[in-house]
Amino acid sequence: MSYDIELQDPVTKETLQLDAPHYMRGGTYAVGGTTDARLNVTYNYAPHFRKAFGDSDVELSSFDKMFGGGKTGIRKLYGMTGAESIPVLERAMSELGDDADDDYWEPTEGNAKRALAQLLALAKMRPDGVWAGD
Repeated sequence: MSYDIELQDPVTKETLQLDAPHYMRGGTYAVGGTTDARLNVTYNYAPHFRKAFGDSDVELSSFDKMFGGGKTGIRKLYGMTGAESIPVLERAMSELGDDADDDYWEPTEGNAKRALAQLLALAKMRPDGVWAGD
C-alpha cells in the first residue's frame, strides 16, 4: 500500500509536467525518469508523517490505521499549492531524524524524511501546482 502524491494543474486537475525528467524513487519509479510531478511513497512511513505534521496524538479508526489516516500526516498537503507547502514540508522535515536506511521499505524517520525532501523538490519546481493524492 502506498500514497500516490502529485502536483496537479488547479483548473484541469491534470498531473503537472516538469521541464526535464526526474529520477526520484519511491515505492515505484519510472525507469529512465519521468516528467510527471509525482511520487509514490510507502504507507510504512505513515506514523512518522503523523509525527512530523503534528498528528501523533490523533486517535485513528482501525480503517485509518490500516490506510494511513484521514487528513492527517502527509495528507495535510492535499489541496495546498506547491508554494504553500514549502514551509510546511521544511518544518515537517525538521521534526524527523536522519536515520535513513538503504532499504527503502524500512520505516525509519530518515527514510520518511527522504520522501519529504523529494516532495519539497517537486514543490519548488512547480509551486503553481496543487497537491493531490492517494
